[in-house]
Amino acid sequence: MGRVRFKSGRLRGVRLLHTHKGKTLLTQDDLMDLVFLRLDSIAVLTVDDQGRPDKFQWAYILPSNQTNRLYHLSEPIFWDKVNINLKKSVEALEEELSRVESTGFAGQENERALLISVGTEPKQQQERSLRELEDLAKTAGVIVCGKLIQRVCSVNPKYILGKGKLAELEVMCLQTNANVLIFDRELTPSQINNLAKITERKIIDRTQLILDIFAQHAKSKAGKYQVELAQLEYTLPRLIGKNRALSRLTGGIGGRGPGETKLELDRRKIKERRTRLIKELERIKRHRLHTRQRRQKLRLPIVSLVGYTNVGKSTLLNALTYSEVYTANKLFATLDPTSRRIRFPEEKKAIITDTVGFIKFLPDKLREAFMATLEELYNSDVLVHVADASHEEVEMQIEAVEEILKEMKINHIPKILVLNKMDLIDEERKTKLKNLYPEAIFVSATTKKNLDKLVEKISKILPAKTISYSKEEKVVVTE
Repeated sequence: MGRVRFKSGRLRGVRLLHTHKGKTLLTQDDLMDLVFLRLDSIAVLTVDDQGRPDKFQWAYILPSNQTNRLYHLSEPIFWDKVNINLKKSVEALEEELSRVESTGFAGQENERALLISVGTEPKQQQERSLRELEDLAKTAGVIVCGKLIQRVCSVNPKYILGKGKLAELEVMCLQTNANVLIFDRELTPSQINNLAKITERKIIDRTQLILDIFAQHAKSKAGKYQVELAQLEYTLPRLIGKNRALSRLTGGIGGRGPGETKLELDRRKIKERRTRLIKELERIKRHRLHTRQRRQKLRLPIVSLVGYTNVGKSTLLNALTYSEVYTANKLFATLDPTSRRIRFPEEKKAIITDTVGFIKFLPDKLREAFMATLEELYNSDVLVHVADASHEEVEMQIEAVEEILKEMKINHIPKILVLNKMDLIDEERKTKLKNLYPEAIFVSATTKKNLDKLVEKISKILPAKTISYSKEEKVVVTE
């Protein structure tokens, strides 16, 4: 049917009337066609053995309703008793669907999305992960208008979801005027293509969503290069996946000159750009290495702030060093490493560095692209692990960060656990967290409460490498 009258929130402008021999009425396959083709209605006329019309039954998609019914299925009636006005019914249905489209969103360009979690994990774990996906979607500027969770024994390798759930999802899209489906997992190229064909909506996975956020928030040249490299690494296999038969025409005899396919041109451009980006990042890596060597010459110890995204690391950096680094209540608000000098009460000094926030299931390609940033951690003398004490899943976040540090093989560096945002929790929660993490320091970066305790503990860990500060010294190490 192509894109006939294709518009989010509207039906197709086509009614399907067909016949069934015998007494078979509308089948599940008929109803699936109604949903996936977004037909105005579907009807069946049964025909007896003599070829005479017998019973009539019809169905149509329902707008959003309290019972969550996907469609209305009429009772079968004798063909000569039918008295319905299909035109008026469809007009009323489209009016209701367009009301959903216009309510509160007139003139907005934000995409509207449904969030989908399908997996073998317990439902509670899926719900937690979906809440984080919702935060990611809102950070990317997407309007979340619905969620779908399905726990399965094994994930459908072709469509992720079963056909019944896909039909439910399609009707939810119509009812809520959603034009994007965001899956809480990484999808294969074939899965994305299969889902796009059957739903005709934009399909996004968790990795692509994180890449989009990084692309929005990258400010420095290095950050932009790293994001672009990760996007190219993500795009290349999916570009090839569109048509595997064409992937054999890679250069050489039969693959050069004007006859080169657009797919191969795209692949070649991506590979060339990828090579240039790797060279640029190597240059930036050497520059950062030079900066670190200068610090080592000056015997400046390094304190690195690590932690889950949006726990207040940049705010803490500002509070400790009286800086004005950009902060926002968003996931991955800051991506570029920022270094500032901190002075201790004993007239000592060190370098404190803020790094990109971590997240559970951080895509490998993204982690590889940001190794130039994360390399700052390998030269640290102390890791200050910042966590959000007010977050309901703070334990999971602390565990996820510790796991990433372990994978990076830097968990041997002395660590200080800092539970930030203590001004947002009550005494009962504070007592509970103290019992769980007795060594933790409770601070508030916004009110600057208990920051002196944190500075004192950092100072105790770094007595050997910290040097005295003299007013004559002028050391510029800010990046």
